[in-house]
Amino acid sequence: MRQEDIWDAEAAQSYDTPGRGMFAPEVIGPTVERLAELAGGGRALEFAIGTGRVAVPLAERGVPVAGIELSQPMIDQLRTKAGEQAIPVVAGDMASATAPGEFTLVYLVYNTVANLLTQAEQVACFRNAARHLRPDGRFVIELWVPELRKLPPGAAATVWHHEPGYLGLDTYDVLGQQVVSHHFRFGEGREARVYRTPHHYIWPAELDLMGQLAGFELESRHADWSGAEFTADSRSHVSVYRLPEALER
Repeated sequence: MRQEDIWDAEAAQSYDTPGRGMFAPEVIGPTVERLAELAGGGRALEFAIGTGRVAVPLAERGVPVAGIELSQPMIDQLRTKAGEQAIPVVAGDMASATAPGEFTLVYLVYNTVANLLTQAEQVACFRNAARHLRPDGRFVIELWVPELRKLPPGAAATVWHHEPGYLGLDTYDVLGQQVVSHHFRFGEGREARVYRTPHHYIWPAELDLMGQLAGFELESRHADWSGAEFTADSRSHVSVYRLPEALER
């Protein structure tokens, strides 16, 4: 499954869920406030900007935002909300594409770094963030913690969410650190609609090493955007990496 095939026109059209899910005010609000604080009055660059879930309210908050996005249908959906002058976007891979200018903040939200399916691509993403940042700039990643403790002995899948009409489960390849998320949606009949997304999962300590390889230092890690303490039981984290000095471009 290639990412450009997954995030097609159908996915882009159904991605936005205004006012609920990851578009709920209690999700968007703390995210935007924290990113605006970390931008420090400078420009922000979003890797995998998608349909502008975070970029549009962040720009409305007064932060100049640009983006990189692999999927043209997702960019097209963003363009229904904000024009090129308001939020310029470069079509390309977040591990290698270059946006013009220099930034005080690069951010990558909602587990999207795991869409890069090899460790080498993920390290390249860190290095690409460093290339875009000013000295003392920050790279922020929001990422889930692999839930391997929930796997019973000999089992390869976990149910991570269920509600009427929906079932979400993950299947794991623990040797290759690969996980496929399966989304089942169903109605009154016997048939379900299935949507799958592959990921290469990353442990927090592994993520820190990727940052070191790109010249970053870990500045902070919290369990959410509001600053809750990160513990062994946290299901996700927001990690802030800082570039201590200028790197050779």
